[in-house]
Amino acid sequence: MAGRINDEDVKAVRDAVPIDAVVSEYLQLRNAGGGNLKGLCPFHDEKSPSFQVSPSKGFFHCFGCQEGGDTITFVMKIDHLTFSEAVERLAGQAGITLRYEEGGYNPTHQRGERIRLVEAHKIAAQWYAEQLATGPEADTGRAFLADRGFDQAAAEHFGVGYSPQGWDHLTRFLRGKGFSDKELLLSGLSQEGRRGPIDRFRGRLMWPIRDIGGDVVGFGARKLYEADNGPKYLNTPDTAIYKKSQVLYGIDLAKKDIAKASRAVVVEGYTDVMACHLAGVTTAIATCGTAFGGDHIKILRRLLMDNGSARVIFTFDGDAAGQKAALRAFEDDQKFAAETYIAIAPDGMDPCDLRLAKGDEAVADLVEPRTPLFEFALRQIVARYDLDTPAGRAAALDEAAPVVARIKNSGAQHEVAVQLAGMLGILDTQFVVRRISQLARWARDRGGKGPAPDQRQRGGGPQQQAGPMTATPRGPALNLRNPVFATERELLKLALQRPELVSPAFDAYGVDEFTAPPYAAVREAIMEAGGAEFGVQDPQDYLVRVRDAAPDDAVRAMVTELAVEAIMLHRGVKGVDEVYAGAQLVTVRRRAVERRIRDITGRLTRLSGHGDPAELAAVQNELWILQQYDQNLREHGAAAL
Repeated sequence: MAGRINDEDVKAVRDAVPIDAVVSEYLQLRNAGGGNLKGLCPFHDEKSPSFQVSPSKGFFHCFGCQEGGDTITFVMKIDHLTFSEAVERLAGQAGITLRYEEGGYNPTHQRGERIRLVEAHKIAAQWYAEQLATGPEADTGRAFLADRGFDQAAAEHFGVGYSPQGWDHLTRFLRGKGFSDKELLLSGLSQEGRRGPIDRFRGRLMWPIRDIGGDVVGFGARKLYEADNGPKYLNTPDTAIYKKSQVLYGIDLAKKDIAKASRAVVVEGYTDVMACHLAGVTTAIATCGTAFGGDHIKILRRLLMDNGSARVIFTFDGDAAGQKAALRAFEDDQKFAAETYIAIAPDGMDPCDLRLAKGDEAVADLVEPRTPLFEFALRQIVARYDLDTPAGRAAALDEAAPVVARIKNSGAQHEVAVQLAGMLGILDTQFVVRRISQLARWARDRGGKGPAPDQRQRGGGPQQQAGPMTATPRGPALNLRNPVFATERELLKLALQRPELVSPAFDAYGVDEFTAPPYAAVREAIMEAGGAEFGVQDPQDYLVRVRDAAPDDAVRAMVTELAVEAIMLHRGVKGVDEVYAGAQLVTVRRRAVERRIRDITGRLTRLSGHGDPAELAAVQNELWILQQYDQNLREHGAAAL
């Protein structure tokens, strides 16, 4: 194994790569106020954004699932990397050369498995692209692209390549780059042959499939020769870095425009994505050898932010298979807050063929929203029944009514119910409307047992909760209606986010001055990290040190949460300043003094009857001192600390 990465280099990586730049590669972020950003959490399903990023602190935290940490932690969690792998990836982006404590610079063959597999795919993609551009054998591939309207510039833009027909050209090339046979087999680039690994893809046109971060994780390969007995399209098998149900072709190119336009166009193939992008529809993406499903929706929802004006347009062939795919997509429609539409060319052509036949404008016109997906689904249902008979109309209504009941907008639901009555030829329109309203009400009632955990905490922060934390707890539940807990929380947020406002007074506070056990643990972690005074000297490293000092994941999550959560200002308070910070310091200290006075008063009562006179005098003196201190705090505020 490679040695431990030098601590200074880890810090340099954290400082060099802004957390908001990294997170925005995976989801859309919007202003959350107070210098923070928010978005839909990539680690659990939610409909209202509770995932917050603090660029100034370099931390993220989700108030729904309680995941949190710094830039390195985010990359580890989102891409399932080890700590070293995440640091290596970020260091590569920042151009930082890492040093290792035990063995100098990290040899290539010692890197983490995922890093190695991604690197193998990157090199393979470059090699395939070179074969297409200059290889004499690739004439067939170049002709295939040209016949579909794609020149060399288009091929380069999308990274399209060619795999030679020989048995092991790529395998031998990657061996020469230092990759082992085991790595080549694990990557899916090679497969077992009679005498060892051979190329998985041979004599095919190659499309690199990238994850949302832009790393090549797999390939889609199109058959070019009649002698090839394999399927028309052959994809990388599922590997440690590639899951076909969790990738979308073109997402790396389309993600920014999808987020900006709140619109995504889902097409069926690689050439369709190319045609759309070249025609100016730069929000086009496609699945990779599998039906559009739940994991694909999760990717799009993070980019679309589930706002009501978002649009998802599906393009399917007009044949039976295309219609079946559209109906299958409708099954997942309710997982979107976005409105879903279907686009089918009148003559059944896909975007690639349409661009060839009628040009770029026809492609752009095709994907303009026209037919809502639910309307298409209704027409497909109604077409299966004999509407000339009462039994046929009744059966069609039985199947179609639940579809209409699922329409999100209640006004649109009523209007479509009226349309359905007309489609079925049922004269009693109100009967159909009542039937659908009843189904919709039943659906709501079934979901009325209580919101899911990820929906009970809308709005981004515990300060908006009315009771104990409802997400999966990582520590004791805290009722923030309790003013004691609320003030302790605010003081800890100040100590983590604005240490210059509470230092040096805060560092004199004891752990026992924080009554909530999680807060006491955070206070102790701050102490172990050098106190708020250290935070004034080096704010970025300070938070990292506090997290490292936390005794377990629960406290570590709490540290991140408090470092990211907005400071809650009371009515009449103008801003976060020394006056506000002083008020929190005084409130926490006075409550601690009051608790101590109560304890001593009780002890004094016990000693009054038969206690030792010297001990009784000492206790009375301590009580008097505390009472005077409490009076000074009440009269002079923070100046008395």
